[in-house]
Amino acid sequence: MGGKVYLVGAGPGDPELLTLKGKRLLESCDVVVYDALVSEGVLALVNPQADRYFVGKRRGRHTLLQEQTTALLIQLAASYERIVRLKGGDPFVFGRGGEEMQDLRRAGIGVEVVPGITAGIAAAAYAGIPLTHRELSSSVTFVTGHEAAGKYRPAVNWQAIAQGSETIVIYMGLHNLPTIVPALLQAGLPPQTPVAVIYQGTLPSQRNFYTTLGEVLRESAQFSPPAIVVIGRVVELGQGFKSDSAPLS
Repeated sequence: MGGKVYLVGAGPGDPELLTLKGKRLLESCDVVVYDALVSEGVLALVNPQADRYFVGKRRGRHTLLQEQTTALLIQLAASYERIVRLKGGDPFVFGRGGEEMQDLRRAGIGVEVVPGITAGIAAAAYAGIPLTHRELSSSVTFVTGHEAAGKYRPAVNWQAIAQGSETIVIYMGLHNLPTIVPALLQAGLPPQTPVAVIYQGTLPSQRNFYTTLGEVLRESAQFSPPAIVVIGRVVELGQGFKSDSAPLS
């Protein structure tokens, strides 16, 4: 097969955060296969002559199963020279890019990865939250709040994360907060630990909600995906944070 697949990170949403290499590939690709979290601003950069395939996934609503997406990429590699697999954020950070790379390599198809800015970093930055700070946090953990069934281990070790990291960034965690929050509290995190829920990070519609670990479940009705959850003292530096931790919009 002569086609090559480029796993391109689209970044967190703001098209100006796309890498120059990613932009060049979008402008010159023959076909693009893209996810639900790729913003319209990024899609506007795609070669107008390129064919497009939407394979987006939302909770409980998958356009294609992961195996079907990989099969589509293999099929396209037989007909197109330059295939861009466009993924929100970074392909290798909770983006299933590693799985797709493995399957494509097994099929004898050339693969190149183009990193993107991951949402956990960018959304926090746009909210004015530094994930590390010499006086507040020397460690940060990125963790998924939405684990795959039948994975290599049964569950995230929330106790180890709570005890071993000063800043916790949770991807895709809103639905499972009722399980995650009690686990973190049981592991010893104080109820007054600051929490930021960042909705639509880096987009004009971004909204930052501030609360505490002890109150976040009571206030969770006002949150909706896609959102990033940041837990730790660095949240106190966030734009609009108030010392009483009242939720903001």
